[in-house]
Amino acid sequence: MRLRNIPGAREEMLVNPFIVQDPARLRGIWNSEFQNDRPIRIEIGMGKGQFLLTLAQKYPDVNFIGIEKYSSVLLRALTRQEELKLPNLRLLRYDAETIDEVFGEGEVDRIYLNFSDPWPKDRHAKRRLTSDRFLARYARILAPGGHVEFKTDNVDLFDFSLAEAEACGWTLSHVTRDLHASEDAADNVTTEYEDRFSAKGNPICRMVATPPM
Repeated sequence: MRLRNIPGAREEMLVNPFIVQDPARLRGIWNSEFQNDRPIRIEIGMGKGQFLLTLAQKYPDVNFIGIEKYSSVLLRALTRQEELKLPNLRLLRYDAETIDEVFGEGEVDRIYLNFSDPWPKDRHAKRRLTSDRFLARYARILAPGGHVEFKTDNVDLFDFSLAEAEACGWTLSHVTRDLHASEDAADNVTTEYEDRFSAKGNPICRMVATPPM
């Protein structure tokens, strides 16, 4: 279970230079934060940061932004970033419910969704990060040719996500119900949850979804 109650975590978010304050002020001009014109890729629900920190080290010519709404979880990623001081990584304590108020139209090259909350009750379906209303927000901020990469070990959530994307006219590719046994395994960067789940023998589902033009 995610830790959400570390004393002082919220206060640390307000003063740390790696945490962007008032991110809406950068809507449409995020490259000014990095002082370059490189592609911008975001992870929504970054957790403790293993996935995005690895990507930021692996691809120094790409700008990465990690988004996490729980201060106590984001603090774990922040601690690691303070050690590495990666110039191409910024962190946000933010709820993705209004993600299109933070990023401008066509500003994001890629969106990563890893092991998102499944919200298993039907009445909570709209809260799932792959629901039609979230897909509409992603479509607004993705650049032409941009896409969403989604991973989960929850088969019901994966089936829901496939159906929602297809119903919204998105193009699906790299769809697998066992990522670690697929041809995409070699380039796969794992998360903390993924390592834990796969160690138990749980297959990892993955899809890439591209919005309609």
